[in-house]
Amino acid sequence: MKRRLAGWAIGAAGLAAAGIGTAQNEKPVLPPALAAKVAALPKAKRDFLTSDEAEMFAGSYPKLYERLSTKSPAEIEAYIDGAQAALQASKFNAATDMAAIPLNTGKDSFNGWKVRRPAGLDPKREPGPIELSYYLHGRGGGVYGGGIATFAGAPVAIFPEDLVAGKVDVAIVGAPLDMGSGYRGAKGGPAAMRNQYGAGGIDMYTMVDPSKELNIVDYGDIAVDNMSTERTVHHVRERVAEIARTGAIPFIVGGDHSLEYSDVAGLADVHGKGSFGVVHFDSHYDAGKEGVHFITHGAPVYRAVKEGHVQGRNYIQVGLRGPWPEREGFEWMRDNGVRYHAMPEIEKAGWAATMERALKEARESGKKLFISFDVDVLDPAFVPGTGTPVPGGLTMREAIPIVRRLCAENELVGFEIVELAPILDPTYRSALNANFIMHACLTGVAMRKKGIRQVNFLSDLTTEHGQPGAGESGTKRGKAEKIDPNYPTPSRRGGGGREERAPAAAPDRRGRTT
Repeated sequence: MKRRLAGWAIGAAGLAAAGIGTAQNEKPVLPPALAAKVAALPKAKRDFLTSDEAEMFAGSYPKLYERLSTKSPAEIEAYIDGAQAALQASKFNAATDMAAIPLNTGKDSFNGWKVRRPAGLDPKREPGPIELSYYLHGRGGGVYGGGIATFAGAPVAIFPEDLVAGKVDVAIVGAPLDMGSGYRGAKGGPAAMRNQYGAGGIDMYTMVDPSKELNIVDYGDIAVDNMSTERTVHHVRERVAEIARTGAIPFIVGGDHSLEYSDVAGLADVHGKGSFGVVHFDSHYDAGKEGVHFITHGAPVYRAVKEGHVQGRNYIQVGLRGPWPEREGFEWMRDNGVRYHAMPEIEKAGWAATMERALKEARESGKKLFISFDVDVLDPAFVPGTGTPVPGGLTMREAIPIVRRLCAENELVGFEIVELAPILDPTYRSALNANFIMHACLTGVAMRKKGIRQVNFLSDLTTEHGQPGAGESGTKRGKAEKIDPNYPTPSRRGGGGREERAPAAAPDRRGRTT
């Protein structure tokens, strides 16, 4: 039973004011008047009144004891009996409950949804990425569009052999799962990001174009059984490992955040358990451990740490806010060495100082890095299309630099962006901003490939205009524009090489021309 600690927000002083003392283990001591009323009850029932379960029923210990202060001993015992009966009824009963939903294992197509397409079904081709556009410059969207939409306008790869033959640096793959969340819609994330721009082109901050520096491919979507999160994450784990074994960096586009478990586990299968750290951007810490389901979008961090894929001290949380986690969540992170940078720290120290602290922590372990980016870390003003928005989040101006720097200043083993639910956003901004976040990481990877190792590198071209010297130099070199009062009507060259002249002006009613 998850411990409810909202009542502890009043602190020890508040408990004392309510007539409730606390022991050193933070368990309350019954007020004297209430203790006298229940003195004749069995010890087990008296102990229940200082249990986490009893607090859960009332919301806080002060509220519980205030409620019981006006009741008789018999009424208090009836309250305890009712609460304990409800707790017992809530537990698993092997005689009446299903521990798991059985599957039809006798079905011939049991694994058909994830079987690789046999090579003999298609015309033989040489392995390597495939361009899908009819047009020479058709991929990548932009003004003209054309072709088939892909992540970052990249060519497509289908099999691991294509990744190897193409010497692929980054394979972007969709994982349209949303059964790990209580809210539907995240399955539309990959399609929305493919159909929106923002993931391609030059990065003005660094003047690096990841599409020119990196061999990037769209690796399609991983097959999903949207009636079974358990079956899906197992297959996602296999496919993420498949990408990593080729030497390409997997970029996973979700889908809900239960994918973090399968993505981290798949990378650990290749790189080794404990060999890399994780920076987890989220408004929630996602290390829940008390739910009925072991795989949900609120539990991947706990499971990744519990199974040893990533050590707690190599986890960094950024952007936490809202009503979860409560005290026990922060205590769990502290006990397991997790570094966290919640919005209260940002409010206290400022974003710049907090960002530098997180970046330093990511580098100091010397380990490779996986980045998990839940779009709800951003303020809902920037990404309304997510199932669990929380106000007061990061701005795009804050998120882009830290993601770019993490991917530039550390060796990356993988990246995921999750929880985009485009059906919840009537505009295109959520998918657009998700693409810009992914582009920031692609830029960082491209910077490392180019050999840029300077911490917080920014281009001189875009950070300093260099005037008046630059303009004076441009004039001397004949680079400055020559003034033409008739622009754009003077003679011009047509496609056939003949000089085209502007048509003569027609006379007006008085025979004059203009």
